[in-house]
Amino acid sequence: MKYRTSLFELCLALMGTLVVLFIVAPLAGMLFATSATELKGAALDKQLTDSIRLTLGAGLVATAACSLGGIPLAYLLARKNFRGKALLLGVIDLPIIIPHSAAGVALLTLVGRRSFLSVIPGWQGLVGTFGGIAAAMAFVSVPYLVSSARLGFESVPVRLEKVARTLGASPTRVFFTISLPLAWRSILSGMILMWARGISEFGAVVVIAYYPMTAPVLVFERLNDYGLAQARSAAVLLILISVAILAVLRFLGRRPEHEENRRA
Repeated sequence: MKYRTSLFELCLALMGTLVVLFIVAPLAGMLFATSATELKGAALDKQLTDSIRLTLGAGLVATAACSLGGIPLAYLLARKNFRGKALLLGVIDLPIIIPHSAAGVALLTLVGRRSFLSVIPGWQGLVGTFGGIAAAMAFVSVPYLVSSARLGFESVPVRLEKVARTLGASPTRVFFTISLPLAWRSILSGMILMWARGISEFGAVVVIAYYPMTAPVLVFERLNDYGLAQARSAAVLLILISVAILAVLRFLGRRPEHEENRRA
């Protein structure tokens, strides 16, 4: 029996196509407007390539550091019910809705030279440093990691963990041999989302560290100082590198075809 597409589904497809075009059109227009010569010049621009390396590195450090606490937190949120849990989930999601320039100002109370951490001997703050950039990226992007990891742990059947416990496995062993391996795709997806969101951050980062410049800040400066052409070539190079890395990470985290068939 052949499946016939209904008018309703065609309308849905049309509306969805409009959204996709809205995303693709600006990117495609920018790509086609940038010549190979301009792109080559951007690739040979040491200031730009240094800013891209700084951006990717800070995003990686932010993701790795937050994973140490974010993954255990996600597991507790997935497995435990306690008073104030809904409030805690709301607090974790706060960085998503806070204007990012305001988030940068708020971070100054933590990483600034005159923050409450100034009681530490020799504290100079993280403003204008690699650590400050990583902190800004982490603040705005960590909810993506925690949320994705929590959903991954929630998808792991509790009965598997209980069976392992009845067989004598410790909570630590259950976590590392059952929960974590079964939820790792969602965790990896969350880490990718966090990294991608972190490297794209502008508002919080520019408050904490205008120098050294991350790639988004540099693109903004090029637009202000030299105009659209200079900013466009820098933006295209940044997008191409980011998309390439993201594609590789997605490929590594893809679900094998035989597993997809088994689930189906």
